[in-house]
Amino acid sequence: MPYDTAMAFTEELWRGIEPIYAAILRHPFVRGLTDGSLPRPAFQFYAVQDALYLREFARALSLAGARAPEDAWIIMFNEHAAGALRVERSLHESFFKEFGLTAADVAATPLAPTNLAYCSYLLATAYGSPFHEAVAALLPCYWIYWEVGKALERAGSRDPLYTRWIGTYASADFGAVVQAVLDATNEIAGRVGAEERRQMSRHFTTTSRYEWMFWHMGYTREGWPV
Repeated sequence: MPYDTAMAFTEELWRGIEPIYAAILRHPFVRGLTDGSLPRPAFQFYAVQDALYLREFARALSLAGARAPEDAWIIMFNEHAAGALRVERSLHESFFKEFGLTAADVAATPLAPTNLAYCSYLLATAYGSPFHEAVAALLPCYWIYWEVGKALERAGSRDPLYTRWIGTYASADFGAVVQAVLDATNEIAGRVGAEERRQMSRHFTTTSRYEWMFWHMGYTREGWPV
């Protein structure tokens, strides 16, 4: 039976994570980006971990791209992998300069437990699962950041540093990148069966939960207990 495209598959995905997204917006890390209450050491911890995460996220994008059935998707995911390392790393490096951190300092930092778990999940899915599942697992990192960026830009921030971070993810350029992945996800969902879409939804929900955990990791400056 052909898939009913009256409602985009990504709309179904988003409806399924609305409570998770609401919890992200309520989190004191995210609220603190606008009201100025987020301690600078928490943001510094987050920024370092995010830089380390982006390296592994880029690897996962390249792995997914290598398995894509369409030339356009091969190009897109590999370009996004390069962009994650170039554009967003440039943003992080501007923060690190203000924090007095060198590239060597960042590289020598171990991944926090949540970061390692999230990266491991993405890499395992991108390498060992079908292409449609890999795309669904990668999507929350794009989409949730875009939605958070737009929401925080509307709220405004009292901190110029946080305003700079918010502007990156609320920008039209980043929005165009996210929309391209949303369009691809909807097309992919239309090519697979109901069970495959259920697996896509499972991965999407799991990595959306990891997104909340990542904010929480930054806020608590999570370390290894032993």
